[in-house]
Amino acid sequence: MKIAVIQGPNLNMLGVREQQIYGPMKLEQIHAQMKDFAGQNKLEVEFFQSNLEGEIVDKIQECYGEVDGIIINAAAYTHTSIAIRDAISAVGIPAIEVHISNIHRREDFRKENMIAPVCTSSIVGFGPFGYHLAMMGMLQIMNEMKAAQEMQTQTTQAVE
Repeated sequence: MKIAVIQGPNLNMLGVREQQIYGPMKLEQIHAQMKDFAGQNKLEVEFFQSNLEGEIVDKIQECYGEVDGIIINAAAYTHTSIAIRDAISAVGIPAIEVHISNIHRREDFRKENMIAPVCTSSIVGFGPFGYHLAMMGMLQIMNEMKAAQEMQTQTTQAVE
């Protein structure tokens, strides 16, 4: 099973930018922890970061037929991007939205969330640990989907 981790604008500056909000961990450290979890659970994980909305849309579209789940932190685009929302909806892949800070306790403009309605779930406010929670959640979703497919196959074979 394969997971794509898609990171939005300014996340490449983690560990430098607003540490009082986002903490001292760098994006590379978060990805290393996610890679460790993936290895322990026989998952393949790929990472992508861009500051450009169109590149994020392209990456989501490239996931179609290639990955089993998406973990996305669209960052500021969460609050503005109908294009990212539409791309997530179009590919029909389970997606978990992650935000390091609790966007609901921040500025009013951050309370508008364009992508949450098309994501399977959202994890907010747990700091970098939110990515670990997302990996656990995605593993659970994938295991449930696999079990449902196996049950469907068994039902189909029993009818034949």
